[in-house]
Formats: sequence, C-alpha cells, structure tokens
Amino acid sequence: MVNVKAWWQAHRPTTRRLVQLYAALLQNAHLKGFAEGKIYTGPTKAVCVPGLNCYSCPGAVGACPLGALQNAIAASANRPAFYVVGLLLLFGLTLGRVICGWLCPVGMIQELLHKVPTPKLKKNRYTRALSWLKYVILAVFAVIIPFWYSLQQYPLPAFCKYICPAGTLEGAVGLLSHPANAEKFSMLGILFTRKLLILAGVLAACVFIYRAFCRFLCPLGALYGLFARIALLGVRVDKSQCSGCGACLRACPMDVGRVGDHECIHCGECIGVCPEKAISLKAGKIVLKGPDCAPAVQRRKTQ
Repeated sequence: MVNVKAWWQAHRPTTRRLVQLYAALLQNAHLKGFAEGKIYTGPTKAVCVPGLNCYSCPGAVGACPLGALQNAIAASANRPAFYVVGLLLLFGLTLGRVICGWLCPVGMIQELLHKVPTPKLKKNRYTRALSWLKYVILAVFAVIIPFWYSLQQYPLPAFCKYICPAGTLEGAVGLLSHPANAEKFSMLGILFTRKLLILAGVLAACVFIYRAFCRFLCPLGALYGLFARIALLGVRVDKSQCSGCGACLRACPMDVGRVGDHECIHCGECIGVCPEKAISLKAGKIVLKGPDCAPAVQRRKTQ
C-alpha cells in the first residue's frame, strides 16, 4: 500500500517551484485572452514584467523587458530610452538573475521539460564555452542591429523577429492554436518556419540539457548576469566558513565558476549540499533561506 504522506513529502513542489508557478500565472493572468484568441492591450501592457514573457501571448498582462528594450533602442534616434533602461537597471540591481531562477516562465518550462526521463548531458568545458554565446546574441541581436536600423528610421527588434523561441511558443503558437485565428495561417512564411524550427530545437535540447535556452541563448539572462556582483538579492557564500570543497559547484546544474557569478540563477540548489553550511540566499544582510531551512539533498530532483 502506498504511504501517501511519504509520497507527498518526496514529491511535493518546492518553494521555488511554487513561486515560479505563481509568477507565471500573474504574468499571464488575462485568461480571457486564451478563450478569445486575442492579445490583451490594457493599461498594464505599458509596464514590463521581470522575466521573459512574450507581449503577444494571449494571457500576457505586461510587456517583455527584452522586447521593450529592442523597441526603445529602435526608437532611440527620436527619443531616449530612459524608461526601459531605468526599469532594467532596477530589476538588475535588486533581483539580478534571481529573476531567471524564480520568476521567469520560460525558465520553469525548461525545467519541466528536463524532467522527461532520458539520458542527460552533463555540464562540461564545451557547455561553459557555449554559455558565452548569449552575450554575443545580446550585443548583436538585442542592441547593435536595432540601433543600426534606428539610424535608418526603421524599427527592427531583431531577437524577437528572428530568434526568440518564447515569442514563437507563447505568442505565435498561443494565438494560432485558437480557431478564431485560423485565417492567419495563410500569412505565414519562411520566417515563421525558421522560428518554429528554432523553437523545436530549443525544446528538444531542454529535454537533454538543463535550461539549454537559458544557458546558451537567452539575452535577458545575459543582461541580468551583468549585475551579478552588485544585485541586492542572491545566493551568498560566507568565506570564513567555506572550506573550498567544491560540493556546491558539483551540485549546480548551471555553468557557474563560483556560487553567485554571472551564470548563477540563485536557485538555492547549493545551500543544502554545503557541508560547512556556508551558503544562504540573502537580500542585503537579511537571510531569506539558509542551510537550516534548505531542502533535503534527496529532494533535489523535484526542483
């Protein structure tokens, strides 16, 4: 007979998973949009959400910060991008890549896909090298190309238009799956086909590689990673207690060189495995999650 209590203790959602779920629901709270196959255009769409969540998703109640950044750069020849840059600075300085680990809907989708029982590719020197690709994508597709075309008075959010798998999944597929938008299929061309192939490749990669899009392609994660050293919230190591055993790095599924660096998403996986209890999640000097309240090591696979 199955011990229900023991099963629940082993499989219940972690705090981080619940926060991810609530964040995804809040950022896509316009459920009427899914029922009608329409994009919400209310007043909250003028405000950016912290995570990668497509503006064109039928349920989205806010704007995507990466899309807003590209649009602001594209319009920079006519007006300064103070609002978007200021908001991204606020997100980066306060939360940094905690957004990736706790608040991003695309991050949660990747983690759920990785739970599919298949052989997994472990991190290695090649994945660490590939992790720098997202910084190239940030510079080229999210900054340089939009700015270049802005000088020609032609707005072009290049990452959204040519690459973004989140936009394809949440926006294009989300809208096209509704019968009310059936006539839009005739408008699709080679650009959509290419983006659909990119989406399929990313989703497949996430089954075998932990957060493949987040690690290798996401320019928003790259942007937040620039604030790793100064963000208010994040995982911190008490160096006076650290023995340098490396247990934290071995447990981390991301391509970190040290706890809290630009690749760290502050998931807290390292807190429970540190034998010296030297790691905690902090907001400034306030401990939000320490070794005494960390999840048991045997529950890591449920995160």
